[in-house]
Amino acid sequence: MCAMTTLKYDPQLKEYYNKKKAEGKNSMLVLNNIRCKLISRVFAVINRETSYINTYKFAS
Repeated sequence: MCAMTTLKYDPQLKEYYNKKKAEGKNSMLVLNNIRCKLISRVFAVINRETSYINTYKFAS
């Protein structure tokens, strides 16, 4: 459920999802990849002991 909610509120992961779907990937495969990305973000924040900083730049 977190991965699906992330698609609504995180533009970076939404763009990643749309790109992979356009490549013909299965939606559950892409959602599983997003889950892994979320877990990586959480552990990075815990290890650094800082808040999450979004440094993503949109392509113009």
